[in-house]
Amino acid sequence: MKSHWEKLPIYNKAQDIYKLVEHLIKAVENTDIEFENEIESEMIQNNLNYLQKNAMIIPTKIARVANEETIYDLRMESATIIRKAARELITDARGLEMHGYKAKEYLDLLRQEVEEFRILFAEWVKTFDQWNYIIDRWGLFNPPGVNYDDHDPDDDLPFNPDDFFDED
Repeated sequence: MKSHWEKLPIYNKAQDIYKLVEHLIKAVENTDIEFENEIESEMIQNNLNYLQKNAMIIPTKIARVANEETIYDLRMESATIIRKAARELITDARGLEMHGYKAKEYLDLLRQEVEEFRILFAEWVKTFDQWNYIIDRWGLFNPPGVNYDDHDPDDDLPFNPDDFFDED
């Protein structure tokens, strides 16, 4: 049985991107790119490592916050990381081109997939419930009109630990 997030179009597109990146990495590794020195060879290997890492981050973070009960600031934090990883995939693709990878059609396919993902992502973020939040004391991901230094009404709720623990 599929998990909730595995049914989401954005998650499925993220998985498609991951699979494409896996194939792209294999294609680059099987290509005879000539390097002028060892530093260039290390740079392209780092480039491939970043490609893989960024492609893995995206579906992982989507799955982490796919539950609609997840509070707003955690969803936005993950969305920020997802956006950064997707944008870096494009940068990573440019890096491969700069290092002499000639199969531009694969890189263009990756760019196209990321563009399709971007649209799904923007629509997905619009579904986040801004009012299911706790105040983000760092001030980054509060709903409009809520500030990091606002009083939290939950702080006024009385709490007596003895009400929760039976002492016999």
